[in-house]
Amino acid sequence: MFGTIVNVVAIVAGALLGLLLKKGLPQRVEDTLMKIMGISVVVIGINGIISSMFTVDADGGLSSSGELLMLCSLVIGAIIGELLNIDDHLNRFGNYIESKTKAEGFSRGFISASLIYCVGAMAIIGSLNDGLTGDSSVLLIKSTLDGVNSIILGASLGIGVAFSAIPVLIYQGSISLLAGVIAPLISDVLLNNICAVGYVMVGCIGLNISGIAKVRVANLLPALLVPVLYQIAQSFIH
Repeated sequence: MFGTIVNVVAIVAGALLGLLLKKGLPQRVEDTLMKIMGISVVVIGINGIISSMFTVDADGGLSSSGELLMLCSLVIGAIIGELLNIDDHLNRFGNYIESKTKAEGFSRGFISASLIYCVGAMAIIGSLNDGLTGDSSVLLIKSTLDGVNSIILGASLGIGVAFSAIPVLIYQGSISLLAGVIAPLISDVLLNNICAVGYVMVGCIGLNISGIAKVRVANLLPALLVPVLYQIAQSFIH
C-alpha cells in the first residue's frame, strides 16, 4: 500500500498547487490552458493505445492486435452505460457536492481526473507489484507523473481533481490487498486489451477538456469489463 499512499499524496498536493497557481490568471490564459491540457490528454490516450496494441516484430516491423475487441468493447460498454445512465448519476453526485461545498466545477474535475489516474497499466501492474513483493517503484514513478498532471488539471478543472485521490486509493489499494488472488488471472494479453479500451476513454476525456467534442465518458466504463468477460468465455471454449 505504500506506493498507493504516495500516489494519493502526490495527486492531492499537485491539485492544491494547481489551484494556487490558478489564482489571478486572466480568463484568456485559463482558456488556453484548458485547450493545451485537453490536447495533452488526447496525446496521452493515443500513446497508451499504441503501446497496448502495437508490438515490434523481430524484423523491425509493426504488428497490431485487439482492434476488433476494442471496438466491440466500446460499443457494448457504451450501450450498457447509456442504458444505466452512469454519466448522469455521477454528475448528479458531483453537482450535489458542488451545492454543499460551493466548489464550482467539482464534478468535471473529479470524474475526469479519476478516470485518467485509474486507467492504465501502471495502476494495475504497480499495485500488483506493491501487494505481492512490496516493490513500489512503478507506483512511485506513476506518483511523479500524476503529481505533475494534477498541477495542470487542478489549475484547469478545480478542486475536484484533489478528490480524485479517493477512488485512486480504493482502486489501487484493493488491487494491492487482493494481489495474490488477482495476479494469476491477469495475462499480458488481457492487460493490454483492458488498457487499450481505457486509453480510448482517456483520449475522449482530452477531447472534452479541450472543447473539441462532448463525450459522456463515464458511460463507457462498462467497456472495461468486456475484455475480462471475453477471456472468461475463451477459457470455457478452449
